[in-house]
Amino acid sequence: MREEDLDWAVYHRIPETGDSTVEDLVAATGCEPGVVTASLERLERYLLIRRSGDTVRHLSIQESLIECQCRHTRDDLPFVIENGVIRAKRSEE
Repeated sequence: MREEDLDWAVYHRIPETGDSTVEDLVAATGCEPGVVTASLERLERYLLIRRSGDTVRHLSIQESLIECQCRHTRDDLPFVIENGVIRAKRSEE
C-alpha cells in the first residue's frame, strides 16, 4: 500500500470527535503498529493530527492554520506554542 493511501486510511479511522489510540488504529486498519506509527508521524508533520501520549486526535482547521503560521513565521511571531500552550516570547535584552 502506498504511504498516501495508508495515511488516508489511518486519518479516516480517527473519530472526528474524541480521541483514538494507536492500538485502536492498528485494529481498525489491520496494519502493523510500526506502519501505523509512521503514518501518524507523517500526519502530525502535515499538521492534520495531534498526538498526546497514546492518544491521537484530529486538529481543527483553526488549530492547523495557527500551527502552520507558527511553523513558517516562527521568528516574526510574538508568541510560541509549546505542547498546546500559547506563551509570549521573552524579549531578549
